[in-house]
Amino acid sequence: MELWQQNSFSESYTQGRLYLIPTPIGNLEDITYRSLRMLKEVDYIAAEDTRQTKKLCNYFDIATPLISYHEHNKEQSGRKIIDLLRDGKDIGLVSDAGMPSISDPGYEVVVEALEENLYVVPLPGANAALTALVASGLVSQPFYFYGFLDRQKKEKKKELERLKKLMDTFILYESPHRLKDTLSLMLEILGDRSIVVSRELTKKFEEFTRGSISDVLALYEEQGIKGECCIIIEGSGEEAKEEEEAWWKELSLLEHVQQVMDKDGCSSKEAIKQVSKERNIPKRDVYQAFHVE
Repeated sequence: MELWQQNSFSESYTQGRLYLIPTPIGNLEDITYRSLRMLKEVDYIAAEDTRQTKKLCNYFDIATPLISYHEHNKEQSGRKIIDLLRDGKDIGLVSDAGMPSISDPGYEVVVEALEENLYVVPLPGANAALTALVASGLVSQPFYFYGFLDRQKKEKKKELERLKKLMDTFILYESPHRLKDTLSLMLEILGDRSIVVSRELTKKFEEFTRGSISDVLALYEEQGIKGECCIIIEGSGEEAKEEEEAWWKELSLLEHVQQVMDKDGCSSKEAIKQVSKERNIPKRDVYQAFHVE
């Protein structure tokens, strides 16, 4: 990244600013005074779903024109936003709920604006992950935010295998109709750890379900699930980390490479590189053991 400094409120800056404006994740009272002011002051609001944002604008008497920016038009609409910023127009970027670009559209247009040395100004506000984390009762720092897992079972398994190694608390988002399947895979791959499933955050029916993965899954097998879910998962801890690192110690170099190939479905070249890194030995030694010995 090229070195440059952004003085966000410099009076000498003449082009438009891209404001990242968080919106409530449920309770409309959670919007900040500053967010309301900026939504009224910007020239345009770029919205993930203009119909949803229009409801918010109507509630707070905001008359700012809306333009569409979502996953399926982000290239064309992103270019339009950049052109408007170049013309000196201020744009407020919002998602349907929460912070733009966190499991929502926004990242690409932010990168494009920064590449052209346009100012990007973030506002603080509502976020489901942090809201759930601080009430979870699990270790709140350090933590790792992952967001949504892949919808395909095969890919989801691979993602959970990688997350299994994390020592720290981690956070997932999940839709209600996929929650049970995801919990089943988590139990299979992560083991029976402590988790907290939060849903309907900040709304009238806000709910936190705390317990082991197996107990939470059993409960939801009997209950219906509504509302987007945020899952806080206990990390593996030091002991599990050491066990994970030690699995190969009784193996020869050849056996180690072969098991990595079988486990990860990778080529011998990739496996040799991984074994070299895990054992902290030269790659040529692993190559020699695999191809010659």
